[in-house]
Amino acid sequence: METVEIIKEQIESNDVLLYMKGTPQFPQCGFSSRAVEALTTIGRPFAFVNIFDHPEIRAELPKYANWPTFPQLWIKGELIGGCDIISEMFQQGELKPLVEEASPAQEA
Repeated sequence: METVEIIKEQIESNDVLLYMKGTPQFPQCGFSSRAVEALTTIGRPFAFVNIFDHPEIRAELPKYANWPTFPQLWIKGELIGGCDIISEMFQQGELKPLVEEASPAQEA
């Protein structure tokens, strides 16, 4: 499968998806760490792709998304943005309803 097809499939099959450096448990850059912190605080599940484990995605996603940096947050197939946008939307209360709508709470 072509890398762009893999990216499209990941975006389509995950309602809340964070392309990041590292993992949520071990972010490997400050920007990814801040993005994870915002999403974790919201408290809904989200998928992630560690771009260090997938150099082909790291190379292709910026071209596909027309967004040059990581992390990248995608919600319901739409690019939300990177760390600054995620942080700003979180602080202004705009991110939480988007994530909550896209990722319903898990049943206990």
